[in-house]
This record gives sequence, C-alpha cells and structure tokens, in this order.
Amino acid sequence: MKRFFPSLFLSLAVPILLPAQEPPAAAPILIETSTPALPESPVPDLGELPSVVVESTPAPVINDRVPTPLRTESTATVYDTIVEPGKNQSLLGIAGSASMGRASAEELMARPYLRRGELLEVVPGMIITQHSGGGKANQYFVRGFNLDHGTDFGIYADAMPVNNRSHGHGQGYADINFVIPELIETLDYTKGPYFADLGDFSTAGSAKFGFYDILPEGTASVSAGEDDYFRFLFMDSVAAGDGTLTTAFEYNYYDGPWVLEDNFEKFNGFVKYYWESGVNRYAITGMAYRGEWDATDQVPSRLVSAGIIDRLGFVDPTVGGDSERYSLSFDWVHEGDVSTTEVNAYVGSYALDLYSNFTYFLADPVNGDQFNQVDDRVFAGLRITDTRENDLFGREGDFTIGLQSHHDFIGEVGLHNTAARQRLSTVRSDEVYEMNVSTFANQELILNDWLKINTGVRADLYHFDVTSLSGVPANSGNDAAAMVNPKFGAVLGPWNDTELFFNWGGGFHSNDARGVTLTVDPATGLPTPGVDPLVRQWGTEVGARTEVLEGVTSSISLWHLESESELLYVGDAGTNEAGPATERYGVEWAVYWNPNDWIQFDSEVAVSEARFRNEPVDRHVENAVPVALSAGVTAGRANGPYGSLRARYFSARPLTADESVMSRDSLVLNARAGYRKEKWDVYVELLNLLNTDANDIEYYYESRLPGEPLAGVADTHYHPMEPLSVRTGVTLHW
Repeated sequence: MKRFFPSLFLSLAVPILLPAQEPPAAAPILIETSTPALPESPVPDLGELPSVVVESTPAPVINDRVPTPLRTESTATVYDTIVEPGKNQSLLGIAGSASMGRASAEELMARPYLRRGELLEVVPGMIITQHSGGGKANQYFVRGFNLDHGTDFGIYADAMPVNNRSHGHGQGYADINFVIPELIETLDYTKGPYFADLGDFSTAGSAKFGFYDILPEGTASVSAGEDDYFRFLFMDSVAAGDGTLTTAFEYNYYDGPWVLEDNFEKFNGFVKYYWESGVNRYAITGMAYRGEWDATDQVPSRLVSAGIIDRLGFVDPTVGGDSERYSLSFDWVHEGDVSTTEVNAYVGSYALDLYSNFTYFLADPVNGDQFNQVDDRVFAGLRITDTRENDLFGREGDFTIGLQSHHDFIGEVGLHNTAARQRLSTVRSDEVYEMNVSTFANQELILNDWLKINTGVRADLYHFDVTSLSGVPANSGNDAAAMVNPKFGAVLGPWNDTELFFNWGGGFHSNDARGVTLTVDPATGLPTPGVDPLVRQWGTEVGARTEVLEGVTSSISLWHLESESELLYVGDAGTNEAGPATERYGVEWAVYWNPNDWIQFDSEVAVSEARFRNEPVDRHVENAVPVALSAGVTAGRANGPYGSLRARYFSARPLTADESVMSRDSLVLNARAGYRKEKWDVYVELLNLLNTDANDIEYYYESRLPGEPLAGVADTHYHPMEPLSVRTGVTLHW
C-alpha cells in the first residue's frame, strides 16, 4: 500500500526547525602570523597556517563555524595540502598520480542524485546502478570492472573500511546507505594499486568519505517527491565542555515506481565529539543505521515482451530484506614539528537478512528458487601511522610507516533455500573468524626541482578460520596467507603548468574464507578444491595534469591492470566460480572549467577494455563497461538562484564472453534548481529528466517459469532505470 509519512516527522520537525540559541562565545585562539590572512574556507587546512599558540585549552569556535579537519588516512599527506577542496583545484606539486583527486562538500551537494550510492559517481569514470531493492548495496562499475557490490574498490568512512570480507551476498560487499550526504566534508579518491596505505579491495580504486568534525552550520530539511518519497534531516554542532558535539538524524522512506512497492524505510544516526589539546586532535564518532525493504529484482525480458508483466513488474513478490550497521570509532592526530602521528580504532556490528530469486523455478520446479542470505558479524580494527620529514642521500622527503589490523567475528554467514521467506533447507551455514594484519612503508623524495619519486612496500597477513554449522564438517578448517606488494611513483615537472606521472604497483583482493577452506560442494556433495586465499594484481599508469589554460584543469591517464584470476566465492550459489586471468586497460580524460566564480563545467570520459588472458575465444569479461561519460554544468552564487544539470552515459557492454549478447546503452539527465539565502534554501530535482527507457543492469543467464522446459530458457534479465521523478525540498540553516 502506498504510504506517506509527513505528519509524524513534521510534528518532530516543528520544534527542531526553530532557530537554535547560539552557544556561548569560545575563548580566543591567538595566532602568531606575519603573513596575510588566508581567504575564508569551509575546510581550512590548519597545517598550512603559521603555528598556533594556545594559552589554555579553549573550546572550538562554534559561533563562526571554523572547523579544524581531523584527517585519518596517510594519503592525507597529499590531500591536506589542498586549501580549497574540489575536483578543479590545483594539484600541481601535490598529487602523486594523474587519476587521484578530491571532491568537496559543495560539489557533492550541488549534484542531483536518485540514490545514496550515486555519491560515488563524483569519482571520474565510476557508474552506480541497482538491480534490486533500495536497501541492498549498489552495483559499482569502474575501470573495466563490474565490481558487483564492492570487490576491487575500497570504500572508507574516515579510517574505517566499509567493504565486508567473507560476506553472505558477495566478497567485498559495501553498502553506504549509512552515510548521510550532508555530513561529508570531502571525498578523496584514488585509482590503481599504487598507494602503500591502501590494501584489500583497492586495485581498481578507492574512495574515502571524510566527515565534518565541526559543521559549518546547523541544518534542518524536509523533502518529498513522487512514489511516496520522503526525507527528514536534522544536524548541528554545539559547544560541549572543551570540545564540540555534532549530532545528526535522518529518516528516509521511498516506494519507488515499481508495481511491487519497495517500502524502503531507513533511519540514520550520527554523533561525534571533537576536541583539541595543544598539538593533539581527538574525535569519538558513533554511527547507526537500520533499513528494511521489499524488492523488485531483475526481470526476464521474455515476460515483458509477451505482455505478461509490466516493465516495472515483478516475478516473486516476497523478496527483499533488512540490514543494520552500528559503529564506534576513535581518532587521534598528533602534529609535531617534523612529524604527524595518527591512531584510529573502531568497533562495530553489522547484519543482513536478504531474500532473492533470480532463476524462479529452475533449480526447484515445485517450491521455487528463492534463497535467503544471512550475515551477522562484529568487526574491529586498529590503524597507526607516522609521517615525518627526513633526508635521504642528501635529498629532502617524507617517510611514512604504518600498521593496520582488521578482525571479523562472523557469528553466522549462511545460505538457505526458502519459499515466501520461509526456510526449506540449508545449503551452507558457517561461523567465521577472519583476521588481517598489515604493515606498510613509503618514502617520498624530491630529487630536484622537476623530479619527485615515491617508493613503497606493503605486506599483508591473513588468517581464516571456518566452522561449519550446517552438518558438513569437511568444510570446516583454517588457513593463512601472506603477500608483499611493491609500489612506485614518479612526478616530473611542472613545465608550463603541466606535470607528468608514472605509477606502478602490486595489489590484491582476498577471497571468501568459506571458499578457502571448501572441500565439499554444498549443493552436490562432491569433492571440490578450495580457492587461493589472496589474488595478486598488477597495475601501471602514465598520465598528465595541466593548468596551462586559465581557469581550466585537465588530466589524462592511460592505465593497465592484470589479475592472476577472477576467482570469487559466489554467495548466491554457495560454491566457487573459477575464472581465468584477466587483463584490463584504458584511458580516462577529465576537464574542469571555471570561467568565473558562479559557473563551472566538468566533463569526464573513461574508455576501457576487459579481456580474459590466455583464452583463444570468448575473451570478453561480461558486464565490463567499454565507455562511460559524465558531464555537467553548475551555476549559482552563495545567495540567489542556482542550478545543476548532469548527464551520465554508459555504453552497451557484453553480457556473454563471445559478445553474442550485448546490453543496451544508457543516457540519463538529472537536474536540480533552487533559490537560496543565508538562512534557507528551496529546491526542486528532476531525476531522469528525459524519461529515458533504459536499464540500470542487465544479465544473460538461464531461468525457468512455470510451464517452461526443465532446462530453463536463456534470456536477458534486467532491472529498469527509474522513470522521470520529481522531488522538492526546503532547508533551514543557522
């Protein structure tokens, strides 16, 4: 039944939306300076300011909303030298590769987006889609990878990894529904396995959400739209003791345009306490997420073509799920005269209860093929890094050393056969403990005024321990594996406001612990070999970044990646799917043009090829996107009218290795327009502006409907792109 929830949350919003009383003025901070004051920035980099003399331990300046960013990753030695964040910022003399960058809060908030995962489309060449209900992790595509739900692309919330190892639905599963967009101060991204502080799942790239320590302003907003879309948000920072307390709450409900309503309801909570003491900065952060939904999975095209179901229709009305995630993290940064030390610790819990049905009545003609995937875990980790200035062979540089540790205590990760969400049998159920300890070192040296090199090494140790809970003791066991990967980078220039880059390095992704210890196929009972614990990958990239044209920043990258194997544990089947080695290569080109201070243009194109190696025929990697294009224009000043128009295109891609079946291509336009003043903002969004009749995802496989041959019918199965949708909202600031 269509539902809409304005009354409950508007009743909560009335007292909250009233202007809050300003907290008492903070004690002044005395700054020794002999240089002109820097322009006011929402993200000032205090590492670039002269030294701060603190007479006591004052509370942060909340009245003026001046945050001191607390960075929690060693790549911050690059990113924290950026004064004005944004993808068009000058990175000459700063960036370590042509394909790394930073997006600002302003860029993220200017973009219209349909779903939470599309925040990651700010990463050049990245495509985010969905093939099921809104509460399930998105599908990620970048650099010739169909990343499924996160394999080979690392996602971080500050220093805390989001990807889940040995997950019930897929290796590296990364659900970012717990992220509140307005809390993101920066989004830092990399491409390729070239950075020593990045390990598992980061071969194709990485993205790190940097959350505000102190919000620049308090915010309350209400938005609504078609298909029972409703969202409420409140967030603010207030002085508390010697620090600042930031809180945020989000409620979101959405049915979607589907014949079977999504009924997607989620709650997000966020609290952070931040304080400073001398040269030390601290933060304690808690996050909570809870979501539940029904789902319209991909549907067989033969049913739609025959008019049996609508394009937005469904086959199984009982699929969907629920998920929750809770975490607590602690971050400490000590900034000495010649060194910076960071300590990050986190602990959390995660659970998923997911029901899917992709083949209908192929495996079980009587009860159907619905299955239930369960994941229930506690995770914890620690990260310590130290970066200090040094001299080596008479050359100045920075040396970074780090230690990382991550532990997953999985009470149950299971696969069960079900009908209408009722369990019929268990395919596999296990208790898993997985541990990873890593160390890395990186040396940056400035050899002369036109050459800088970066050398690093990373070592990873894994331990896997699996206990079968489903009566198959042969699949219990433990194993260990280690891998060492070198890294190298060189930056030449600048000449004529242009720098050249070369990067090379090794990377990897871990395989599911259940696949590592597997000896008996849970479906057939036949002996089957396990998979290698770690899969090695190699990457190379050459590129250039130029600012030779006034107001224009442009970068180009030519890259190559090799993987020893596409081996993955397939959670949907409870077995392993072994693929041959792969090779991927391509080019990415980005252009950002700011003709003046009120309008910006951007264009990003990515062309890639993905092939199986050493295969005489059928060499194309399925669902690898050959061409992706993102372009947009954003206009407006701090006060008055503003707008953004964005286009995203991804080309047809092979659904079979021999390219005998191809997907459709897709072009979608999204628009956002509004009017803002200092204390309020009103806007409207038009999503899928052209009402494009395209698909978010397509697969080609066998499925069976009642009355069809027992062997099934090979067909294209797709999840449609959502049609034109209108949303509007109002936001108050203080």
